Amino acid sequence: MPQPTVLHQRVAPGIAVLRLNRPDKRNALDTATTELFADSLDELAGDPELRALVISSTDPRALCAGADIGESLDHDGGIARMAAYTRMYAAIESFPVPTVAVCVGNCVGAGAEIAAGADLRVGGDNLKLAWAGARLGVPVGPARLAPLIGLARAKDLVFTGRTIGMDEARDLGLLHRTATAAEAEAVALDVAAQIARQDPRGVRVLKAMFAELDGSATRVAYENRQLMQFQEHGQGLPRG
Repeated sequence: MPQPTVLHQRVAPGIAVLRLNRPDKRNALDTATTELFADSLDELAGDPELRALVISSTDPRALCAGADIGESLDHDGGIARMAAYTRMYAAIESFPVPTVAVCVGNCVGAGAEIAAGADLRVGGDNLKLAWAGARLGVPVGPARLAPLIGLARAKDLVFTGRTIGMDEARDLGLLHRTATAAEAEAVALDVAAQIARQDPRGVRVLKAMFAELDGSATRVAYENRQLMQFQEHGQGLPRG
């Protein structure tokens, strides 16, 4: 029996890991995987014992290579897939405890959005990070990236869609730790363990304060509306 495309593991008290598990597709997100990922985030968000979440991959060649544009869908199926993406993005943004993304290999499109949506990021030395939405006309990127690295730098990455590696991502301030691809998840778990040692109620309050002061919910909701309009009334993502 094949394994689920999203795996959930409680690795220590208060620490969980969600791993994307489509190694043959470099974790490109089809509808079912995206919905399962969003469902897993919602389930974990309701766990009062959780203190930190690591978002990772079962294969260090890729965190996520973006949307699975080879998925065969009709018009309504394309809309349902985009709705799953926007639900996933909102769930990451609103997650009640700190999140740490393991940024290894391909982090492209939706993968870059998952990385940017996390609170902290650990980069692997094989990182290939790109906001590729402009190639397909997808209105995505500004909501999360501009607050992280500044408007001018965000425009460069979003408008050009160019790929950057670990060193440039670190220099831009996107990465909080770096490691080899094989060790990146272990480093992320160490960061999560440091968070888990803090007062749990205080950390949840701090997470909510960061979101409120930064206005991230408003920005993500705006971008999600743009994405749905793009899929419903514009060109939309390819549907296989």
